[in-house]
Amino acid sequence: MNEKIETSAELAEAAAMPRCHEVHADPERCPPEQPENVVKKPVEQKSPAQWAYERLIMYIQNFEKTLDNEHEVAMGFTGGDAGVLRIEGMGYFDPDVITFYGSDPSGAKTQLVQHVSQLSVMLRALPKQVEQAEPNRIGFRLAQDLEKA
Repeated sequence: MNEKIETSAELAEAAAMPRCHEVHADPERCPPEQPENVVKKPVEQKSPAQWAYERLIMYIQNFEKTLDNEHEVAMGFTGGDAGVLRIEGMGYFDPDVITFYGSDPSGAKTQLVQHVSQLSVMLRALPKQVEQAEPNRIGFRLAQDLEKA
């Protein structure tokens, strides 16, 4: 049993903090790290689009940590025949739209605009583009942008 006594302010603060809980077969795999800026602003003050955007960044960054130098993050589309999009950018439009920018495996420019209520993202590993020396890590750049905000 936990013997720690918390004040009512500490309890209220803990209840307002976003939480993530995951269990994996691989004990080395960790849940997504939350950039400091994600927890600075209370969830109630964020639009559904901003909140979804910030959490997707955490998942993308965590997925990229599992990739070798020969692969990059992409997303597979569910419920259709659209295929896969190599994630090259991401954004949101308040109050409720998320946008993914990228290219498909043939190199065609691709953009997905999705309402947060329909959000279903499957992260996939695609081989990096051959002409690149290093894999493109969009999760790192997205997290840096959050830190600036």
